[in-house]
Amino acid sequence: MEFLKSFDSDDDVEFVETFFNVVQHVHAEESSNAARTRAVVNRDRQAAHDLLVRDYFADNCLYNDDSFERRFRLNNAIFLRISNALKSRYDFFKQKPDARRRMGFSSIQKCAAALRYLGYGIAFDASDEYLKISERTAVECVDWFSACVYEVFHEEYLRKPTQRDIERLYSAHEERHGFPGMLGSLDCTHVVWEKCPTAWRAGVNNDLNVLGPSPLFNDIWTGKAPDMTFTVNRHAYKYGYYLGDGIYPDYSTLMKAYSVPRSEKAKFFTKKQESARKDIKRAFGVLKQTWHVVKYATRLWDKERIKRMVLACIIMHNMIIEDEGRAICTYDPNDVVVPIEEFVPGTNAFLERVVEIHNSETCFNLREDVAEHLYQHSMKDD
Repeated sequence: MEFLKSFDSDDDVEFVETFFNVVQHVHAEESSNAARTRAVVNRDRQAAHDLLVRDYFADNCLYNDDSFERRFRLNNAIFLRISNALKSRYDFFKQKPDARRRMGFSSIQKCAAALRYLGYGIAFDASDEYLKISERTAVECVDWFSACVYEVFHEEYLRKPTQRDIERLYSAHEERHGFPGMLGSLDCTHVVWEKCPTAWRAGVNNDLNVLGPSPLFNDIWTGKAPDMTFTVNRHAYKYGYYLGDGIYPDYSTLMKAYSVPRSEKAKFFTKKQESARKDIKRAFGVLKQTWHVVKYATRLWDKERIKRMVLACIIMHNMIIEDEGRAICTYDPNDVVVPIEEFVPGTNAFLERVVEIHNSETCFNLREDVAEHLYQHSMKDD
């Protein structure tokens, strides 16, 4: 190294030699890392597909339906319905040869990898040993699966309620809980996301609102939610209502319990209201326990991707309920979802509707009528 002669002291020469040794060592490590990242793993995709079919889809498969449902979070029929629908519509789920003329992964392999992540929240390469799907491909499977499930099935399983749906909800809730005109509970719009980043909350208390604000009251105000009059205690009310706790405002579409119930009627109503809310909340808790990604931290730190995953899980949850015969409302493509009249924000009709919903007097009168209705029915049963 001729340029070392320009240094005056031995210390300078020793420093430069040490520096070059470090640089050479770093370059050697980078070269070895690059070589490792370029290593090709010869996965036998077809053998993994055959093993998956033999374990779960063959006529004499190794594992029964209970094992399939426990491990994939849904039964075999729903899995194949989703897999076949995605395969018929999207090239990503079609098995085709790659650039080296080797057959790619099948639709059931890609769907299985996505369901294993949505159900268990495992690392993306955890299925590599069984499904032979690399980490990068597993991420693509989850992204494509979530987006495609939403696109194909959201019109049926995430639809807005129709007039017929409202009638069935009224009837079901009155039969089970005793509340006439009840649509549901606002407790079901809240998911406790244990690892939700603090920066994403930005003052938002509801973790689901991090992914997308609920359009519930916007739909009621603009007329997108169907109106369905009901009668209780000989008084007619224009809108159905949702159960809620004391943090919510006094809207005519909300039914809150008494903060300090004193009379027997008020105590009985508060007990029934809290019982109905817990019943609905427990049913929603099944969704969170079935699909790991709905409740716990996710490995994808992108709001839109997380939102698609949550919506896909909700759709599959509704498919499971329908398959088990527990769905209150059934899908009919001939039903009209959006009412004929829609109120434009800022117009007089819209403002009048908002005033009707914000009417606290109607809220208190409705609670008194429902409380009287429940108490009279309890006296008849006794």
